[in-house]
Amino acid sequence: MAGDGTDAAFEDEVEPTVTISEYMEGIEAEELEADLVLGGDDGNECTYDAGYLKRQAVFSCLTCVPDGVAGVCTACCLACHDGHEVVELWTKRNFRCDCGNSKFGGHLCKLSPEKDPENPANSYNQNFKGSYCTCSRPYPDPEAKEQVEMIQCCICEDWFHEDHIGLDSMEKIPKDEEGEPLYEEFICHQCSPVCYFLKLYPDTIWASSKQSSVSEAVTANSNGMEGGSSGHADTEKNENGAPVDHQSIENTFVEENRTIDIAASDKSILGDNSGGNCKIGVDINTTSADLEKTMPFFMSKGWRETLCKCGTCTNFYAQRGIAHLTDKEDSIEEYEKIAKQKREKKLEQQEGAEANFINSLNHVQKIEILSGINDMKNELQSFMVKFSAYLTVAHLSMSCWLSLHALIPVACVPPCLCYLVIEIRQTTILIQRKGSRSA
Repeated sequence: MAGDGTDAAFEDEVEPTVTISEYMEGIEAEELEADLVLGGDDGNECTYDAGYLKRQAVFSCLTCVPDGVAGVCTACCLACHDGHEVVELWTKRNFRCDCGNSKFGGHLCKLSPEKDPENPANSYNQNFKGSYCTCSRPYPDPEAKEQVEMIQCCICEDWFHEDHIGLDSMEKIPKDEEGEPLYEEFICHQCSPVCYFLKLYPDTIWASSKQSSVSEAVTANSNGMEGGSSGHADTEKNENGAPVDHQSIENTFVEENRTIDIAASDKSILGDNSGGNCKIGVDINTTSADLEKTMPFFMSKGWRETLCKCGTCTNFYAQRGIAHLTDKEDSIEEYEKIAKQKREKKLEQQEGAEANFINSLNHVQKIEILSGINDMKNELQSFMVKFSAYLTVAHLSMSCWLSLHALIPVACVPPCLCYLVIEIRQTTILIQRKGSRSA
């Protein structure tokens, strides 16, 4: 039918649509993702004075430093490099903001102009030039037909395409049925030789498809393991009859949700042994890398908690530049945990500030605000009246309405009131005030 053909052609040209609830969820998800990457940093102050932070979001400005040998914090990225060619590096460890130092050709930092010429303890890799992986390609790659997911090595902090991490054709990245990772951290095949000592630990530190059967064997013999470190490897058999070799240690391990969740709260198992016996029972300095090939490591949840912290092992880590592995605050998991806590606190403060503001107004001011909100509700309701409660509204249509009505005056509303929550037809619509980010 002609009518059907016209409708089909029209639908092909229409912008993708979302429900109002989906639109709200999308905004909240984007805000949460940004907070996790930025670590809850509001971007108001340069982090230089805080020194070398254990972990922070870092950006590289190729406009100012084309060689990619400098990094700036979130605040400097916004205040000093707006409109420049900036590479987002996600997070880096033990980094101090370079903005305005000698690498920037006399352009001082607007937020913290007094800085040393350089930060000698900073480390820079190819990411600062906008290149990633062993293929040294940008991300997103303009020449790639499809963008392959990338994962970050917890040692060198470079990013790798999943098909460039050195896995054999029969090997797979540990993921569940829904494609979610079953590993907590990743060590690339270039860094794995530095971490060869991990082979001295039980199989429970590895995230793999065989992990469950191995953990059962370890748990079944946990009584023997608790007897203390003997310095000799015990030979056990798993359910398939294959030998399982591991060092006698004082720890037991708990299996949960197909990955080994080492409960950090169990101090009887994971207590700090910085002054006690070595967990692995051998001198870590006498071991050698006998890996048949270099391959990536996928580490299970809580694996860092199992690492020995005796004096000998601690010195070993420091000599090889991997002392950060025993620092709880270094991990991305801990970084994001702190970011979530900051986000929750910030939202609580915003709610409190809004309530305090309303309570501080006199009667006339409250009437003016209510009148402004009512005017906006009426305008929006007129726009929405043609849509039923179960239909979707084109994103473009909603954007046009917001643009046309962005200047509706709302008297006496301070910058802290970034959102107006409006109840229309039992549907909550979140409207972000224009300019709230710069307020």
